Amino acid sequence: MDMEHRWVPVSIHHPRYQILQANLTDLRKKSGLSQVELASRMGVGQSYVSKIERGEAYVDVLIFMDWCKACDVRAGVVLDKIFDTFGQSIRPIRSDSSEN
Repeated sequence: MDMEHRWVPVSIHHPRYQILQANLTDLRKKSGLSQVELASRMGVGQSYVSKIERGEAYVDVLIFMDWCKACDVRAGVVLDKIFDTFGQSIRPIRSDSSEN
């Protein structure tokens, strides 16, 4: 199937990214952790956790996994919640034209 594919940049201000940030903040709070405690478990500074929660720092997949692990929650559980929040409106940010 021939389809047009293009790369769409995602900023920390994108609505989907803001949903991710809100879910991470909610996860930390529901886990009963302060920013300092979470940062200590992750091996990062408290200011980095704060920047993520305020939408001033990017979260890559490794930080996401570390955050979930520090909160004793499987990353897949958090992703399921995020996908439920997105609903059916989620579209791929980038897709490749060839499948391996």
